[in-house]
Amino acid sequence: MLKWALFFAIVAVIAGLLGFTGIAAGAASIAKFLFILFLILCVVFLVLGFVITKKAVD
Repeated sequence: MLKWALFFAIVAVIAGLLGFTGIAAGAASIAKFLFILFLILCVVFLVLGFVITKKAVD
């Protein structure tokens, strides 16, 4: 998912440099959404990992 966010961020930068502002804005919003989703899932799985590890050790 992070790979797709970086891909869309690069597409947004290239499109912005070439003057395609509509495409750049769309790609930037997709990249932002995917990055936020990645961060949320990362935190959720990190917390789940700590909870499961604590229960497995006890």
